[in-house]
Amino acid sequence: MRLGFNLPQIGPAAGPEAIVRVAQRAEELGYDSVWVTERLLYPIKPQTPYMATPDGSLPEVYKTVLDPLEALTFVAGQTSRIGLGTSVLDMPYYNPVMLARRLTTLDVLSGGRLRLGLGLGWSQDEFDAAGASMKQRGRRADEFISVLKAIWTTDPVEFQGEFYQVPKSVILPKPVQKPHPPIYLAAFNPAGLKRTATMANGWNPAGMPVDGMKQMMEGIKGMAQEAGRDPSEVVLVVRANILVTDEALGEDRWIFTGSSEQVKADIAATREIGAAELFFDPTFSPDGVSLEGFLSRMEMVRELASE
Repeated sequence: MRLGFNLPQIGPAAGPEAIVRVAQRAEELGYDSVWVTERLLYPIKPQTPYMATPDGSLPEVYKTVLDPLEALTFVAGQTSRIGLGTSVLDMPYYNPVMLARRLTTLDVLSGGRLRLGLGLGWSQDEFDAAGASMKQRGRRADEFISVLKAIWTTDPVEFQGEFYQVPKSVILPKPVQKPHPPIYLAAFNPAGLKRTATMANGWNPAGMPVDGMKQMMEGIKGMAQEAGRDPSEVVLVVRANILVTDEALGEDRWIFTGSSEQVKADIAATREIGAAELFFDPTFSPDGVSLEGFLSRMEMVRELASE
């Protein structure tokens, strides 16, 4: 199982020194990947409540955000081998042709290290700011992914769909990775899981108990087989929002939170169900918002994850 760690691209520590130091230290410690996430804005009075807080407000760390792709591109030039992942970019906020260009540039400049996590978004405020609509998000996502693949795998490119059109054109260069960089989808409803099974290279859940991940992953692989795909082509890539406490937490704790022994057990259980990759985000830990908090958590997790 590969291991990754989030960059301090969100929160008060976000800056050039912090993301480079964490990325370079991750390489030194033998991590396989570093990751970024997306937050478009911090609504003062959110229309869509944030599910992880009692009053629906967003965590304070979301007030400061470096753009995910620019952050990864900056890090790419100062690292040599580590994978560069997004978890996740929200498709409705982007034009697929322009995003394909940006992602190709990152893959080329990094020597083929991009790992692309995509989602549908959930914040009405962000949709409003991006001029996007929550209606027909699923159908648009299907076409969005198809446009990315067409640009990355065909020359010349031509696409005519319900929502997106690309006139017959040359769009070069192509990504280093063939046939294209891996695409992971953060999905939980039936339509999203089917999209993962038929169109993606992996599923990227977060906050779900191990038994739930195992059951849903089995369902995804079953749908992939029904669609004529090799089920082994769809892998499990888990995001762990980690919080290590001095004392053990009760049975109602979130996965990857609690004492070091509890977190270590969660890591082992995730490995046991066949996850291809597990990456950790300490952004919401009390000491994880600082650069030193990220570095210390990264070293601790590396030890906890050792077999």
